[in-house]
Amino acid sequence: MKTNNVSKINFLKNKTVLITGGTGSFGKSFAEHLLENSDLKKLIIFSRDELKQFNMSAELQDKRMRFFLGDVRDLPRLERAFNGVDIVVHAAALKQVPMLEYNPFEAVKTNVLGSQNVIDAAIDQHVKKVLLISTDKAAQPVNLYGSTKLCAEKLMISGNSYGARKTGFSCVRYGNVIGSRGSVVEALLKTPNQDTVHITHEEMTRFWINIEQTFKLVLFALENMAGGEIFVPKIPSMKLIDLFDALVPKAIKKFTGVRPGEKIHEILLTAEESRYALELKDYYVVLPHNEHIFNTKERYKKLLAIGKKLTKDFCFTSNTNTKWLTKEQFRLMLIHK
Repeated sequence: MKTNNVSKINFLKNKTVLITGGTGSFGKSFAEHLLENSDLKKLIIFSRDELKQFNMSAELQDKRMRFFLGDVRDLPRLERAFNGVDIVVHAAALKQVPMLEYNPFEAVKTNVLGSQNVIDAAIDQHVKKVLLISTDKAAQPVNLYGSTKLCAEKLMISGNSYGARKTGFSCVRYGNVIGSRGSVVEALLKTPNQDTVHITHEEMTRFWINIEQTFKLVLFALENMAGGEIFVPKIPSMKLIDLFDALVPKAIKKFTGVRPGEKIHEILLTAEESRYALELKDYYVVLPHNEHIFNTKERYKKLLAIGKKLTKDFCFTSNTNTKWLTKEQFRLMLIHK
């Protein structure tokens, strides 16, 4: 996945970066991207799956890599892992919506309490920057997964009150990643010749982003964050029915009804958040609106200088999006994912 972007991520030179959930879909790909395109000092993979760590170590074979077995539910282990770390990318989460509807407190323990542990360990170990990987399901959530990620976002933003400007906490929030583990796209690609497919609702829409776009978003946020922001990419939408047409055009479609905790349309930026958001070329940035704590005009003067205010009641939803993927564009994104 060489992209010749070394000059664009020079801010990581001689830095130690840790990725929680580093053996997951995003974590593994992002780790490979960093190793190929930066001169970081050390990259630490923190996750609880020893087999995935073993396989990842054998595949990448880079002397800058370190592997920490551990769970974000375990604060002492996080404190040990964070020692000497400059940047933490917090990607560890439980995220399968139907599964979490029936195992709710497991999601709370990992996504909420685990995120608080990340915050506490980062402050105590003097980590400079922490970035949470969040989801569109956190905006006006209707399911347990989205609710826990909203809590994680709120905890991260509040963490800046305790970081004393020495540790900054921010978030990125994006939609479905093309081809990620456990996604509908992955399932369809594994069974391209099936006769019948099941779709929950004929009008359902989703935001889509490819893995390289997530790298650009995360790196932009890490380089430009002052602490307290939520970075949202301007990404396209697609109807689920068009996605199925693109991947399994000959299959008969059966509509099964919306599943527990599922939305027909997703939201990346709510109307309430847009009151405090800025529009940049490729992103929206939600700023915290507690002026007393954050001293917004001074803290975010760099973003305020390049961004513009959004119109009243603006919201960024998958069904009102102005950017739509065609079937052919989606196929091309799959090829280059």
